[in-house]
Amino acid sequence: MTQSFSEWLIQGPWPIDGGLSGELEKRGHNLADALWSARLLRDDPTAIAAVHRDYVAAGGRVIITASYQASRQGFTAIGMTTDEADNLMRLSVTLANEVASAAPQKVWVAASVGPYGAVLGGGQEYVGNYGVAHKDLVKFHRERIEVLASAKPDVFACETIPDLDEVRALVEVLADYPETPAWITMSAKDGNSTCAGQGIGHLAELVKDSPNVVAIGINCTMPEHVTSLLGKLSEKSQLPLVVYPNAGRVWDGAEMCWIGEGHTTLPSQIISEWAKAGAKLIGGCCGLGPDAISQLDQDLEKLR
Repeated sequence: MTQSFSEWLIQGPWPIDGGLSGELEKRGHNLADALWSARLLRDDPTAIAAVHRDYVAAGGRVIITASYQASRQGFTAIGMTTDEADNLMRLSVTLANEVASAAPQKVWVAASVGPYGAVLGGGQEYVGNYGVAHKDLVKFHRERIEVLASAKPDVFACETIPDLDEVRALVEVLADYPETPAWITMSAKDGNSTCAGQGIGHLAELVKDSPNVVAIGINCTMPEHVTSLLGKLSEKSQLPLVVYPNAGRVWDGAEMCWIGEGHTTLPSQIISEWAKAGAKLIGGCCGLGPDAISQLDQDLEKLR
């Protein structure tokens, strides 16, 4: 009998991949435009596949697709048709599926569902409070999730969500896809609150009746805030936790770059803390690359 994602998840903690955009930039790609890494779905999809392969080689057991900033709205703004936009979103899943199928062990593909703010291209995913009606957030996410679902990922990764209002919209849309598990991870500004200033514990309350949200957590947040945030989530929920912090720098939305000093790997001590708090999937986000995942894989193997 084939093992489900949920069954595999609880056997963790497992390593997932790291940041995609940072690795692409290291390899010479200029991502300083509104589409960010999604532009390479059109211009150089082989570069995306190469990063996926490097993360699998480093030990990552889940690879997250290049669809974080991909949407009809974003692609049509640069002159594409809706069909062309949809094909590129499907391609993000196809690229990851092809890499996963060639891996020596089971690797899961998570279709990235980034926040509405990411498509705006000005760093709004680290602010929230968009001033957008619930029905419009639902429409935006429904369009994109429908397209991504048609490419058959293993799981939806609803990630870097800054605002509980957007979580409500995602939970409503995900209910239409009960056969596909999902995780929801939020971005946070400190050890207590989402980027929009709400208590992180409310995330657990919003997903408690969702049949296919199988994990919740934190991503693209400074590592020093994570232990506190996971503790608050574990107090409210028995769901497995997911965490993939950034390198600890600050995003400058105007200049479209990260500023400040950051980590290159995650210290073994905090990995252990996160696992004890209930984290079953641990990886990296912006600024943490294959070297960080390789070290993480070694740490998590000892903890399993």
